[in-house]
Amino acid sequence: MSKVLKDKKLIDEFLERGVEAIYPSKEAFRKKLMSGERLKIYQGFDPTGPYLHVGHAMGIRALGILQKLGHEVIFLIGDYTAKVGDPDKDTTRKMLTDEDIEKNMSGWKKQASQLIDFGGENPVRFERNYKWLSKLKLNDLIKLMSSITVQRMLERDMFERRIKEGDPIRLHEFIYPLMQGYDGVAMEVDMEIGGTDQTFNMLVGRDLIGSYLGKEKFVRTNKMMDAPDGRTMSKTKGNGINLADSPADMFGKAMSYSDQHILSGFELLTMVSMKEIEKIKMAMEKGENPMIFKKKMAFEIVKTIKGENAAEMAQKHFEQVFSKKELPTEISEIKVSSGEELINVLVKNKLATSKTDARRKIDQGGIKVDNEIIHDWQLKLDKSFNGKILKAGKREFRRIKISQ
Repeated sequence: MSKVLKDKKLIDEFLERGVEAIYPSKEAFRKKLMSGERLKIYQGFDPTGPYLHVGHAMGIRALGILQKLGHEVIFLIGDYTAKVGDPDKDTTRKMLTDEDIEKNMSGWKKQASQLIDFGGENPVRFERNYKWLSKLKLNDLIKLMSSITVQRMLERDMFERRIKEGDPIRLHEFIYPLMQGYDGVAMEVDMEIGGTDQTFNMLVGRDLIGSYLGKEKFVRTNKMMDAPDGRTMSKTKGNGINLADSPADMFGKAMSYSDQHILSGFELLTMVSMKEIEKIKMAMEKGENPMIFKKKMAFEIVKTIKGENAAEMAQKHFEQVFSKKELPTEISEIKVSSGEELINVLVKNKLATSKTDARRKIDQGGIKVDNEIIHDWQLKLDKSFNGKILKAGKREFRRIKISQ
């Protein structure tokens, strides 16, 4: 069993950085951490999309702190709850198939391992809630449902909004918070971590832990960070800075943030000290160019996920391509059969997610060859394209090699 540490600096970091609230209170959980008792803490992630993003990294980094302190940490995949779908504020979510779920979660352990350790003396546990939720029988479900009232469910703001606007609420959507709450019961946890959008579900779980196990369950809610497009960062929308992104893509996406996101980006997505962030805030208030600090923010985001060397290379790439309007020093080569359609080349080389997406990018002027915009989505690449540079969007460059 791992030795539990009472490192005040790490404990303060866990209790303060990126934290919206801790239930029942920060001081109560601080006392628990300082007691020396080995605690069991988890965060759950439903595989509704293939990529974890830097918004998830806030919680994963918090799990990493607890791992360093010697506590038992669980990275939970909600492969069963994903079938139901966490209720959406606007409409009922599409129910995922087993194939969707397996495909979406296939790379998650590798992505998360950039921030936490699934090996070593105190390995993070990698669990799937199918293990216990799939075994619930009707009697178990009735007992679970009897633990909470309809009135309590209707306190959830998204349900209130949908009732007011006349949008339907399916009965299975009431089951989701109970299933998520039962995860904590099944694992007998001491704390759950999640975004503020999960507050209701986590507090339902707190009630269930008290009802089933007669013990306290602490809850830490993390502040939420918007995506560069200004919307909530989402696996489903795929609009985040993803943990599987290349360092160059991470850096470029981070640079797309507006100036008003710089300080929150430093706090929530990097390891820069709060003291230094305060200095950055004062410097910008005095009129220093925000671009200086946005570049530093982008560098620190990449450094946090990929390491310092990768961050340095990503910054160099960005400055060459965007600041100096030069080509990157290293461009991957793609092999293209003579006469192959451009639209197929884009999909095959993962420069577009589908033929429809490829056509949209071409129609919007997002595809260039040797810096000339391509408008013809039926274009075929013949020998005359050999050695030319294909550019997709703002950051993707490929050197074309025509094969016979």
